Amino acid sequence: MSFPRILALPGACALLVLAAAGCPKQDTAIRTPEDAGGGASRKMRIAVIPKGTAHSFWQTVLRGAKKAGEEENAEIDWQGPAKETDIQAQVDVVQSKVSAKVDGIVLAATDSNGLIRPVQDAIDKGVPVVTIDSGLTKDKDPSLCYIATDNVEGGRRAADALAKVMGEKGSVGLMPFLKGAGSSDEREKGFLEGIKKYPNIKVVITLYNESDAQKATDQTLNMLTAHPEITGIFAANEPGGVGAANALKQKGLIGKVKLVAYDTSPDEMKAFEAGTIQALIVQDPFQMGYQGVKTVIKAIKKQKIESKFIDSGVVVVTSENINTPAIQKLINPGE
Repeated sequence: MSFPRILALPGACALLVLAAAGCPKQDTAIRTPEDAGGGASRKMRIAVIPKGTAHSFWQTVLRGAKKAGEEENAEIDWQGPAKETDIQAQVDVVQSKVSAKVDGIVLAATDSNGLIRPVQDAIDKGVPVVTIDSGLTKDKDPSLCYIATDNVEGGRRAADALAKVMGEKGSVGLMPFLKGAGSSDEREKGFLEGIKKYPNIKVVITLYNESDAQKATDQTLNMLTAHPEITGIFAANEPGGVGAANALKQKGLIGKVKLVAYDTSPDEMKAFEAGTIQALIVQDPFQMGYQGVKTVIKAIKKQKIESKFIDSGVVVVTSENINTPAIQKLINPGE
């Protein structure tokens, strides 16, 4: 029947006239699902872009992001570079997600400087960006919020933990993972600051494992050959911890060379239980993913983000506290 269509025309025209005459202009600096044309019921699409996808740390980030997505009726678009050292690949992912018109981006930056321009470009095009785990250079950071461990503090705590199990004396090998990656640089800085409190401990070598467990194994074997006096190692991420533990096992040095490592992958937990790793510096990757998605959705909805930095927490896990409920919850999030 044609009558409803004919009767609707004057109303439609009136709406067009009103819109042209005086409707206030909407602020489109940040695009909302409604701005994009899908209506209020359309799911938001949040791109979560880690530094890599292979390690258990990132899989826990994904679990947190998915949990937040379920609560907010948002689709999680998960994609990262194959290697944490491939800065250009991550730049390409960021740019492709902006072109695909995602509603927001949660990013763990492979490089603190190399991702500044892509993040700024995304924001300029109306796509809010929140960084997690590894952020951008502080005085140039255009992201709306950074959610991470206080990595400098984590490095300091690692220094204290290693000094304690070494009896506050001896030689140390330091194993960060990538020069220029914010989290790696900050952990290294914090460790070097912290170890200065112990005048009888000397850092004799620093090697970067590029987040490759096999490379970390080879480097540990090399450093122990070049510096047989080493009695302590700090590995600043999961691949470093796994690789160093494998090397100590191969060399028959379990317990003789003390090892402190970041994170709690299954392989690291096995090494911890075997006495190869004496302490673990534990982050909360579940909260990084969860809070990252929650925070970027706040930006999409044009709600106020209270702080530029959210500390997701860091804890030192040892044989003394491993079985406490709080530590077990942190190690097994969501269970």
